[in-house]
Amino acid sequence: MSPTPGLPVQSDTPRLKRTPAPLRRRQPVASPASPLRRKVIHFLLIFVTVVLVVDALVGEKGFMETMRARRQAREQEAQVARLRQENAQLRDEARRLREDPKAIESVAREELGLIRPGELLFILKDTKPAQKDSRAALRDRTPAHGAPHSR
Repeated sequence: MSPTPGLPVQSDTPRLKRTPAPLRRRQPVASPASPLRRKVIHFLLIFVTVVLVVDALVGEKGFMETMRARRQAREQEAQVARLRQENAQLRDEARRLREDPKAIESVAREELGLIRPGELLFILKDTKPAQKDSRAALRDRTPAHGAPHSR
């Protein structure tokens, strides 16, 4: 049997329905990068990296500034500790001067030079004995270099 135009053809096999293929985007074809473009991109990446590293080291909030701030903080903490110790000593001395008559007497004797009635004050002055430096004495006895000895 030959198919007649316009009439449907019947067959013994069931007809398979064709589903349309899903629509897909075409993958853009990557054009090969030129060597100059690659060099420029590498240079820019290296430049940006160097700028970031330098900023991290010496920038406003960089490593060097952080280390300086830490050192300064340690110095100030040490100064605060010294001042607290000095304040404690001064508070103790002030308390002793308010409460202990012997402390008041000691300060009056040492700083003001006061004495009790009936006490004698002896003032001793240290004097240095007159000594000539042995080199100076030797220099005085020998003539200058190159000068003839006179007798």
